[in-house]
Amino acid sequence: MRKLLAVSFVALLSMGMVFAQSSIEEQDPETVGADSAMSSLREVSIDKFEREGSWAVHISPDDGVITARLFEGNPAMKEPLEEDEGKEDEDTQVLGVRVDFFRRGINAFTIKSGRPLPIEGTTKTISLWVCGRNQDHEMYVLVQDYFGNNYQLYLGNLGFSGWKKLTCVVPPSPDGEHGIVQSSAYYGDKPGLKVIGFRVECNPMKARGSYYMYLDDLRAVTDLYDLENHDEDDMSDNW
Repeated sequence: MRKLLAVSFVALLSMGMVFAQSSIEEQDPETVGADSAMSSLREVSIDKFEREGSWAVHISPDDGVITARLFEGNPAMKEPLEEDEGKEDEDTQVLGVRVDFFRRGINAFTIKSGRPLPIEGTTKTISLWVCGRNQDHEMYVLVQDYFGNNYQLYLGNLGFSGWKKLTCVVPPSPDGEHGIVQSSAYYGDKPGLKVIGFRVECNPMKARGSYYMYLDDLRAVTDLYDLENHDEDDMSDNW
């Protein structure tokens, strides 16, 4: 009887471990942070790609030629933020990028903002609407943390047609010193995370001819708890 109970306990423990592991692996980026400070989580706009010349593109001159410009358009499935309802006429353009490859090879190109784009609060996820052309290139978002360290976070594969919303999780720092650090009590008060741009690593077998892609509506889900609970009579440590 004791042996049977022991076997049953081990089986239940194994099931629990498997369930916990699958829960971590199947975590949805859109729900990250929803278990804490839910009332302080807010989706905010970082850039809507409405200003000509505010984004610069680059590829090695040995690999090809790249250009970018704005086009009239919008993802049909995109839902406006609450504060943007009724202002749809102010969000009518997308950023188009064209790459003309010289030859197949291991290459990449970048799309960078003219200035770093700060995000208030503690960023949980970053999302971007992308119109791919069903090519298996890999896309990353380039970010800069509180200490000025640069990182790239995986957004997704571009092997799809039409518009798709790509989302990545910003991993929290384990100790406030390593990884992507977004705040520190020792160095004053300033925006903790900035978006620098994007990097596309090309599939060597697909990097030929001309490649087109379009970007729109860069957003973040951020925790604004500290900002919303800051006393009006308390000074800001940003001098």
